[in-house]
Amino acid sequence: MTGAASGLGLAAARRLADEGAAVQLLDRDADAVREATAGLPGSTAHEVDVTDARAVAATFDHVVATHGSIDALVNNAGVVGEQVPVHLTSDAAWTSVMRVNADGAFYVLRAALGAMVAAGRGAVVNMSSSSGLSGKPHLAPYGFSKAGVVGLTRTAAVEYAAHGIRVNAVAPSAVRTPLVEAHIRAAPDPAAMEEQMESQSPLPGMGTPEDVAAVVAFLLSDDAARITGLTVPVDGGYHAT
Repeated sequence: MTGAASGLGLAAARRLADEGAAVQLLDRDADAVREATAGLPGSTAHEVDVTDARAVAATFDHVVATHGSIDALVNNAGVVGEQVPVHLTSDAAWTSVMRVNADGAFYVLRAALGAMVAAGRGAVVNMSSSSGLSGKPHLAPYGFSKAGVVGLTRTAAVEYAAHGIRVNAVAPSAVRTPLVEAHIRAAPDPAAMEEQMESQSPLPGMGTPEDVAAVVAFLLSDDAARITGLTVPVDGGYHAT
């Protein structure tokens, strides 16, 4: 579980721990991820930056050596980045988002799939976004990276089905997490941004991290044994309009 110290990652970690999983929480914030494990019996904290390919590989090797296998992955770490039109997006802003949301997602998925191939089984949920399924203004790097997660999910699902590995993604719309709160605060008009997020879907209001965690848990479970290569919107009907 990457990006596990808060928000969607922590909610998914709690849900999976409640269902009996020995959850491995990975996050670059060492103090926060250690605190997150405090209420999760059987969980372990790992400080790792997903943009560091060697650190990611070493962490997954350590988990396999300690626990014998990796049965499931929630590939969740992500950042939004600055909110500006495409022509004002700097090289640094583009690269900073790609390093986490694209490169990091790939490094984590690659490490997990290697372990799962050796075990002959596994299930993955990658974290995309409604911004990866439809255009959102002032979020070009984020939208590009999250659309890439959808493509990576489909490719991995096809490549690894024969190994008994399922790969799916979820695409939440606005969920009130620390990441989204920061996105609202960074907007030119935070009040207008919050109102837009609250009213953008047919089901009013924002979803909760627990709403997303429930879908993640389902996709990782045996109840989803015939589901792979799918990106599930958790969006209150946003993409139905």
